[in-house]
Amino acid sequence: MLEEEKTPSIKVSQNPSFVVAVLRIGHRLVRDDRTTTHAVLVSRAFGCERIYMTDVDDEIKDTLNKVNKRWGGEKEFKLEIIDNWKQIIKDWKQNNGIVVHLTMYGALINEKISQIRALNQNILVIIGAEKVPKEVYFLSDYNIAIGSQPHSEIAALAVFLDRIFEGNQFKRKLTNESVKIIPSERGKNVIKKK
Repeated sequence: MLEEEKTPSIKVSQNPSFVVAVLRIGHRLVRDDRTTTHAVLVSRAFGCERIYMTDVDDEIKDTLNKVNKRWGGEKEFKLEIIDNWKQIIKDWKQNNGIVVHLTMYGALINEKISQIRALNQNILVIIGAEKVPKEVYFLSDYNIAIGSQPHSEIAALAVFLDRIFEGNQFKRKLTNESVKIIPSERGKNVIKKK
């Protein structure tokens, strides 16, 4: 392991014109703790500003705090546990944002992603832990399908975020990390800051 950073860090904005947040509706007890954690981690790693979640306990928030402390991002990514998902959608729209619901039953992503990106508006992405209420389909500006085959909401979220940010989310620098990986083709190049 390397103790000092040899490659200079470059701060690159994921996209200076809009932010993306995630709203995850529902939580299936027992099965979902790990899946919920993965939804948080993918949202964070793939460039979102925050994730709103319903029906989860504070343990998920504690896990995120540990990840942010070690890998950086306390200022860049937040988890908010909410009671009223409809109010989040309403507030988002009132602030001139758009709502994108990821569902197998929506329009294919390849047909809509350029249109969504061109709007240049903040985006709230809705994913469900279970079957979402029918109302979500009507409250959303876009119902988008990553594909028409069964898959996880986390896979759909990762694909959508990668498409909306066009891969630029991986260039951003999170602040205050104590561990950092420098990409290399072979071997591990890890920097531990003191």
